Amino acid sequence: MGQTITVTVNGTAHTAEVDPRTLLVHFLREELTLTGTHIGCDTSTCGCCTVHLDGEPVLSCSVLAVQADGCAVRTVEGLAEGGELHPIQQAFHENHGLQCGYCTPGMMMTGLGVIEQNPNATDDEIREALEGNLCRCTGYQNIVAAVRSAADQMARS
Repeated sequence: MGQTITVTVNGTAHTAEVDPRTLLVHFLREELTLTGTHIGCDTSTCGCCTVHLDGEPVLSCSVLAVQADGCAVRTVEGLAEGGELHPIQQAFHENHGLQCGYCTPGMMMTGLGVIEQNPNATDDEIREALEGNLCRCTGYQNIVAAVRSAADQMARS
C-alpha cells in the first residue's frame, strides 16, 4: 500500500504515492527523473547520492522518501539558475575538480553544504567534510581547490 507524500524539489512541489520503503534517491531518479543524483554504493559509504534536505547535506540512499514528506530537497539540477552555473559548478569546471564525473554531483552538494555552514572553512575543514565522498579518479586536491574557489566567489557576491 502506498503513501502520499509532497516534497518540494528544487523549488517545485511534487505530490506522489510511494511505497513506504522507497529510498529518496530512487524517488528522485525514478519518479521525478532527476538523474543527477547518482547511486554509487547503496550502503551510505560513497557520498554520490548527496542532496540537501531542508538545507542539510544528506545521503539520499539512507533517507526514505516518506521521511522527506513536507521537506525541501535540493539536487545538483537545482544549482544553476537562469542558465548560469552556480559558483560551485563553475569552480569545479575551472579547477578541474572532476574527472569521470560520477562522484561530482555528491561532491558539489557536500562542498556547497560546507560553504553554507562555514563560508570561511579551511582546506582541512573542507577535506574533513568531504571524507564521506569517495572519488576513484583523483587525489582530491582539485576538489578542495574547487570548493575553496566557490567559497571565495560566493563571499564576493
